[in-house]
Amino acid sequence: MGQSIVQDRDLNEYSPSSSSTSEHLPCSHQLCELGPNCKSPKESCPYTVNYYSENTSTSGLLVQDVLHLSSGSNGGSNHSVKAPIILGCGMKQSGGYLDGVAPDGLIGLGIGEISVPSILAKAGLVRNSFSMCFDEDDSGRIFFGDQGPVSQKNTPFLPLNGKYETYIVGVEACCIGNSCLKQSDFNALVDSGASFTFLPNAVYERIADEFDRRVNATRASSEGYPWKYCYKSSMKEKPKVPSLTLVFPLNNTFVVHDPVFLIYGMEGVAAFCLAIQPADGDIGTIGHNFMTGYRMVFDRENLKLGWSHSNCQGLEDGQSMPLSPNGRPPNPLPTNEQQSSSQGHAVAPAVAGRAPTSASAAPREVMTPYFGLLRLLLPLLLLHLPAHHHHIVDSLTC
Repeated sequence: MGQSIVQDRDLNEYSPSSSSTSEHLPCSHQLCELGPNCKSPKESCPYTVNYYSENTSTSGLLVQDVLHLSSGSNGGSNHSVKAPIILGCGMKQSGGYLDGVAPDGLIGLGIGEISVPSILAKAGLVRNSFSMCFDEDDSGRIFFGDQGPVSQKNTPFLPLNGKYETYIVGVEACCIGNSCLKQSDFNALVDSGASFTFLPNAVYERIADEFDRRVNATRASSEGYPWKYCYKSSMKEKPKVPSLTLVFPLNNTFVVHDPVFLIYGMEGVAAFCLAIQPADGDIGTIGHNFMTGYRMVFDRENLKLGWSHSNCQGLEDGQSMPLSPNGRPPNPLPTNEQQSSSQGHAVAPAVAGRAPTSASAAPREVMTPYFGLLRLLLPLLLLHLPAHHHHIVDSLTC
């Protein structure tokens, strides 16, 4: 599992001892959740994360190091900043990690204080928002501080158990072609770390049945793949399939560009599958495949999700984005005093490498409920984000 991840990249394990800017986080630090369990406040802060996938976990020590960010401006001067962040240096891994999941590590994007966007915003470097996109070739970009163009569509984030601790949205209806299905409303976690999409079982059955009724293709065996609805294809290119649209409040529509997974043979596309799976419970997961072709904006400042068409080549509105407000130097890691980030702007790390496209890349296998993560390929960033949690620990194998 995971063998197809970044096959065209050389992966290097992060080593704090090889980094001139790394420092172990002491147990006395306010962001050390396990600090009360330490024998001494000067000890290195430990962490443990147990994932949704059975027997998958990581534990180790928290480390402070520097993330190098560059300006999101397309035509402006080339400014950069060294932003201190906190990450977990994994010393003991189990489950999916041993099968090759996330060989390049994980970096947090959740709402909690220890996640990268939270630290950057609290330090006054950027607005409390970020965007990401996936192009059709599986490359992508992430822009910290980006709140998206004025023309984008948006929908509010919803609280979970009375708290805004993850990226949940409400879908009012699902449409296949020109047919919007009755009783197809559901809430979903927006999660680019899930390679594919999961819908509550009743909604899944309605969508799959309507898709199957409308698709002009013969059913094929799905053995070896996680999807039930697969079809034969004799085309060299991507076959035509019924459109899939999500309808959000105020009739904000989201057309899914890539609802199918293509299976290639010697002469092109041999088959394709509806890349949706049923999920237990009443909360679905909108995964990476549904986000293809969009600039997805996670606006934590205004508690809303935004989207607009994007080819991932940059910010379409072309605004110049200085790295720190009014040219001021960045603040250090956050203290107990909340610092204003209202004047921050967007910054971008390196362009992402390829995200996994294989069915074996485990869409649900590396998920923790409400745990926000972004794969980190040193020195490049890979856009891959499992669900979000209010306590985030970035994790690298050390």
